[in-house]
Amino acid sequence: MKAFGIAAVAGAALFTFTTVASAADTAAERLNESATVLKAIMSAPDRGIPRDLLAKANCVVIVPGVKKAAFVFGGKFGKGFMVCHNPNSAGWGAPAAVRVEGGSFGFQIGGSETDVVMLVMEPSGKKALLQSKFTLGGDVSVAGGPVGRTSSAETDAQMRAKILSYSRSRGAFAGIALNGATLRQDLDTNKELYGKTLTNKEIILGNVKPPAAASELDSALDKYSSREQG
Repeated sequence: MKAFGIAAVAGAALFTFTTVASAADTAAERLNESATVLKAIMSAPDRGIPRDLLAKANCVVIVPGVKKAAFVFGGKFGKGFMVCHNPNSAGWGAPAAVRVEGGSFGFQIGGSETDVVMLVMEPSGKKALLQSKFTLGGDVSVAGGPVGRTSSAETDAQMRAKILSYSRSRGAFAGIALNGATLRQDLDTNKELYGKTLTNKEIILGNVKPPAAASELDSALDKYSSREQG
């Protein structure tokens, strides 16, 4: 009974933390944060995401400030966006909102905040992420992505992975494994951005006009995925 009481308190504490964290900003602010994260990562000399990989990616998922809270039970929570290359034209499409959630069990105390970027390298990975709920590393392989000016540092595991993942915490940047984290579509944020409820599938596969708030992120994606810059 005591164990159940501790679990309940820990769960309530984590719920409060994530609720406050997720209510701290607007969809437009998170889009600008996503652009800032991408610019910071891509501007790192010889340590950014290879531009040729970004140019080849079907989609990019950016989650600024994934928060980790831990007190007996640990958990991860973050809100961000999925943006895909336009299939019939150059450039990128409208952003679709996502939530990243994941948990661990153990006696942990502390917290941290990490920016997460994922490159979806194959159409099957894109299809999986368009489900209402998707577990990373389940049916679709996920690996920490290579860093540098080009993707020449890729390993066999990275070359086979359908999704390449990266993180940035306290200025440090590297490829990371995100197996087990759950990615869900965020219908509330989509409604905030587009004025009506749209699923991620409708946004990514439909001819949806990007909101004005996405202009900075769109410009950054265009700049850093330019095939001319290799």
